[in-house]
Amino acid sequence: MSHKKYGYSPKTALAQALGKIDTESQGVVLPIHVATTYIRGKDNSYPSGNVYSRADNPTYKPVESLLCELEQGHEALLFGSGMAAATAVFLALAPGDHVLAPKVMYWSLRNWLLNFATNWGLKIELIDMTDVEALKQHLQPGRTKLVWLETPGNPLWTISDIAAISTLAHEAGAQVAVDSTCATPLLTQPLTLGADVVMHSCTKYLNGHSDVIAGALIGARDDAYWQRIRAVRAQGGAVPGPHDAAQLLRGMRTLHLRVRESCNTALFLAQQLEQHPAIAEVLYPGLVSFTGHEIAAKQMQGFFGGMLSVRIAGGEADAIHVAANTQLWKRATSLGGVESLIEHRASVEGPGSPCPADLLRLSVGIEDQHELLADLLQAMP
Repeated sequence: MSHKKYGYSPKTALAQALGKIDTESQGVVLPIHVATTYIRGKDNSYPSGNVYSRADNPTYKPVESLLCELEQGHEALLFGSGMAAATAVFLALAPGDHVLAPKVMYWSLRNWLLNFATNWGLKIELIDMTDVEALKQHLQPGRTKLVWLETPGNPLWTISDIAAISTLAHEAGAQVAVDSTCATPLLTQPLTLGADVVMHSCTKYLNGHSDVIAGALIGARDDAYWQRIRAVRAQGGAVPGPHDAAQLLRGMRTLHLRVRESCNTALFLAQQLEQHPAIAEVLYPGLVSFTGHEIAAKQMQGFFGGMLSVRIAGGEADAIHVAANTQLWKRATSLGGVESLIEHRASVEGPGSPCPADLLRLSVGIEDQHELLADLLQAMP
């Protein structure tokens, strides 16, 4: 089901973009193809395999091949955004289908599920995906068509057991899709743990430079469900521009270096901040004290990600004060870039958010870890 076509280590696959070159010019950087339509052969076929750029563009292919290799999947599809990729998974279902998703997840998708998807006819149920026993109680054999996971779960970094959940979901006849954006393919490969589809917001770590919006899905197999997902992308035109696809590939070539640096610094910060009297709690899967650490250690390879959250002992006002007074940490939404970002998530998410008002979300970049720590400490009230 899952495979590695090229056989490279992740480092080599990323650095060389699978070693592909431009066969016409012999360039080591692939060209950008801006054509929107392609010549049909005299026999009425499409000899290049490309029909129309709403579904086919040679600039997408190197990114898709690389993602497929990293995730050990059957096929990868590039999308115009992470939300376009994620929603395609749900739009490939039918009205009336029952879906289980986590209470703690990316806020924009959570809102879309509770509004658009629900109004469209999907039966969305949000549950605690850290509790496998709770999942058993909510699965409806024959009716539950999809279990959506996000692990680590933004912004509390909750950990779901992909292997255990996949086994239970498949027994009930459901597909499993995993948002693995914050783990990246370097730390977790959900398809190898039993998932059917993995999603990445390529805007985040995969591009890593805060200058591209893109998303991707990687499927374990070519089945009817995957074909519906492909149709959603092609018919809806949910694809990136070719320049964004090329920029994404360039960003991915340093993914292994950036993720390693961010993870090392995130662990350092988590360990230091855990001891600070102004911090009530540090939420980071790499801490032994963190609920879910054991499962994270089992399904994440060597590192625990570059994202952490801290709860400020003084409450919401003090949390906002810290965010307002950092200098290196930039007050901005998003994550996974080379620059470190800080955000008071409850202000962003608004009413109905499961995010505590005293919480700050930290996206750890690749700056000097001691300077990042010092900046946080000087901002403390």
